[in-house]
Amino acid sequence: MRLMMQILIPVEKGNNAVADGTMAAAMKKFSDLAKPEAAYFFVSEGKRAAIFIFDESDQAKLVQYNEPLFAALNADIRITPVLVADELEGNL
Repeated sequence: MRLMMQILIPVEKGNNAVADGTMAAAMKKFSDLAKPEAAYFFVSEGKRAAIFIFDESDQAKLVQYNEPLFAALNADIRITPVLVADELEGNL
């Protein structure tokens, strides 16, 4: 199943994570595990944010993806199943 993970990182925790390298390590660990097909980084609500698009069929693996981001970045995480237009058209 294709999933969209949105993360929002509190400013102070994000500043510290950038300064000590935790941010880069957490993002690399997630990318190595989930192998996202797309990753976008931006500012939302005045905070660092990211969206990742990746495939995962085993819901239990979401814990492996989420926990390092919670622990290292105090991230607010939202995961939503998503479809591309061709998939949507095939189901209407």
